[in-house]
Parts: sequence; structure tokens; C-alpha cells
Amino acid sequence: MEHQETHCIICGEATEDGIVVVNQFICTSCEQEMVKTDVEDRKYPFFIHRLKRLWVHMNV
Repeated sequence: MEHQETHCIICGEATEDGIVVVNQFICTSCEQEMVKTDVEDRKYPFFIHRLKRLWVHMNV
């Protein structure tokens, strides 16, 4: 099965490597960065803001 290039909901980049959560795509790079980001890191609020798209999508 051939992968289709998809845009990441975190970084917006087009790639075919990543995961789908609630029908939304997260690239492997962002997934790995989110997993290792501490809640005290200044990037943490950015990831939370972007992940809110999952909840919005679920409730539409």
C-alpha cells in the first residue's frame, strides 16, 4: 500500500511518515519532539495549542 503525503497538524510540513490521531496527521519528527518535551519547556504550550485541533475535529 502506497503512502500519501499528508500535512502535519503541528508543523504544517508535508510528509508521509507519521501517525494519525482522530483522523489528524502528526509527522514522526513532531511526535518524537512532543514525547520528549517537558511541561516546563517553552515549546510545551505550542504543542498543546496545536493538539487542540484534535478535540475540535472530534466535536464537529
